[in-house]
Amino acid sequence: MTTLLVTGGAGFIGCNFVRVALERTDARVVVLDKLTYAGSLENLRDVSDDARFQFVRADIADRTAVEQVFRDHTPTAVLNFAAESHVDRSIDGPDAFIHTNVVGTFVLLEVARHHVARLGASDRDRFRFLHVSTDEVYGSLGATGLFREDTPYAPNSPYSASKAGADHLVRAYFHTYGLATLTTNCSNNYGPYHFPEKMIPLMILNALDGERLPIYGDGRNVRDWLYVEDHCEGILAALERGRPGEKYNLGGNNERTNLEIVDRICSEIEKLVPAAGNEALRAKGIDAYTQLKTFVEDRPGHDRRYAIDARKARRELGWEPRHDLDSGLARTVEWFVANRDWCEAVQRGN
Repeated sequence: MTTLLVTGGAGFIGCNFVRVALERTDARVVVLDKLTYAGSLENLRDVSDDARFQFVRADIADRTAVEQVFRDHTPTAVLNFAAESHVDRSIDGPDAFIHTNVVGTFVLLEVARHHVARLGASDRDRFRFLHVSTDEVYGSLGATGLFREDTPYAPNSPYSASKAGADHLVRAYFHTYGLATLTTNCSNNYGPYHFPEKMIPLMILNALDGERLPIYGDGRNVRDWLYVEDHCEGILAALERGRPGEKYNLGGNNERTNLEIVDRICSEIEKLVPAAGNEALRAKGIDAYTQLKTFVEDRPGHDRRYAIDARKARRELGWEPRHDLDSGLARTVEWFVANRDWCEAVQRGN
């Protein structure tokens, strides 16, 4: 049986991939996660009883622990979702980002390289190392243009620099050692189980609680938004059909300014929890969720625009996103409104 080792599988994108893998393949799924503030077993509660699922708590930068996982489970593929991923946190404290994103990826690559060397020819040919990365490694776009797979790297934050370093290591292990690596670079994800400090869930939860909706700068920074389930389907397609040594950009073709996203969120919340019936808003004399919008000082090195060219993934993998922004945001807002207990559980103690 195929065994997928999913690092960071208790985080936002990783836990959604675990569900997709269990639903759409026959593989065993072994999750390795350190359970930092953004990774929680709450994210995996509904799959914990599946006979094909197993969880191991460990740090990907702990070589001894990673080697033990490889010995115990003999993975057919590694999917590396494990990462510190919050730009603001990387500005405040970059150390953890270098430790996990660079050193951790290096440890995984080294252990995988030695693991593959011990396999028979057929198992060696089957093995894949898929590294999940971000479009932020490319830097900032002007008013036009798209990030392609051959766009030069120009990271502008400690977070994106650490991911760029990891991407380069993955590439080097293919060219130097022949390890069958793949890299995917995605645009901004959103959807269920998104940690509440990130923009979209933060805006949803703050609006419901009658708290301000903080918007950096003038709110006109542009991002390309990708529904997390679509992203996970793209990763699975890359694992199954991608060419070793290649990288694939996965984007949603949903460019919006941050201000547009906030307005759209307010509109979706109004459908489910009308402002007129929200006690938190009425107590503050607020009539509409949009009145909570507050512009705050921009963060250092804030990239102006990201946008992904995903034609290679469409052409080679047969993948394209199934959700447009309207349907994806509607599903996301509905999920967060219905799962306030999850939000409280994953934030407890943080």
